[in-house]
Amino acid sequence: MKLKLILIVFMIATQASLSQDNSGETIYQFTVKNLEGNDFDFNSLKGKKVMIVNTASKCGLTPQYKKLQALYEKYGEDDFVIIGFPANDFLRQEPGTDEEIAVFCEQNYGVTFPMMSKISVKGKNMHPVYEFLTQEAKNGTVNSSVSWNFQKYLINPDGRLARVVSPRTQPDDPSVISWIESNE
Repeated sequence: MKLKLILIVFMIATQASLSQDNSGETIYQFTVKNLEGNDFDFNSLKGKKVMIVNTASKCGLTPQYKKLQALYEKYGEDDFVIIGFPANDFLRQEPGTDEEIAVFCEQNYGVTFPMMSKISVKGKNMHPVYEFLTQEAKNGTVNSSVSWNFQKYLINPDGRLARVVSPRTQPDDPSVISWIESNE
């Protein structure tokens, strides 16, 4: 009888551990460089909702910077942050240096949300942050690929990927606003 009870407890514990996300990875494991060349530690964002977006200065979707900035101004005080990652992966639409990107964002869109150093978001030189965002084995949620500039990745306050948002979906889309305002 004792052995049977031990076996039942073991089976329940095993099933519980299998049903949990075992990737053990969160966005908080990363430290990256910002446009000024300083370290930016994602660990400083614990407890906040995060939108990560790959950006480009010479893309038809570049005007999304305006809506991203408006979103940041509206919700930035409410445990929400936007992190921009310039990338030159799509038709060389982000050719500038980090300094040029910073000037462009400030002068044209008044960007005040954190902007990171230019990286690659696809291919053999994909940055580790984007490996995490695009690989289910690392993020525990879904496989995806970055289809174009201004694709958005929504990260829950626990540092885990909540969902992927199409580049053509505007930053202020009702589904995005609903996620920001929810108590998830």
